[in-house]
Amino acid sequence: MARIGVALMGVCLILYFVVAGQQAFLYISTGEPIAIVMGAALIVLPLIGVWALVREIQFGISADRLGRRLDAEGGMPEAETELTPSGKIGKEDAEGIVARYRTAAEDAPDDWRAQYRLGVVLDAAGRRKDARAGIREAIRVEKQTR
Repeated sequence: MARIGVALMGVCLILYFVVAGQQAFLYISTGEPIAIVMGAALIVLPLIGVWALVREIQFGISADRLGRRLDAEGGMPEAETELTPSGKIGKEDAEGIVARYRTAAEDAPDDWRAQYRLGVVLDAAGRRKDARAGIREAIRVEKQTR
């Protein structure tokens, strides 16, 4: 499902880039200074969007690759407690579980598996930003150990 969303966002970004490019050309061709600045902005902003989309796709592909590899090794964290209907860890249990996985990750800073497991547990605890940072660290560590 996520891949469909990424593909849809990519198509929308390409469509936006085409329309913005046409508008940029029209603004720049007027010769008016403010229109030229607006036209330049219409060129730069979609490029930033493309860069961000490429970074997110790279992150998703790397995270998926490591997740599949860890799962194949049998190293994914098991659900230790009852999960909420949304698949999250209950708040009363989350901090203890996160603390344990954080300690394991800190004790093994060169082990991408420990970093990835921390990211997975943080995500299950509802801490998405921290989870992405943990998985990003796992990707970085895994690249260094190749």
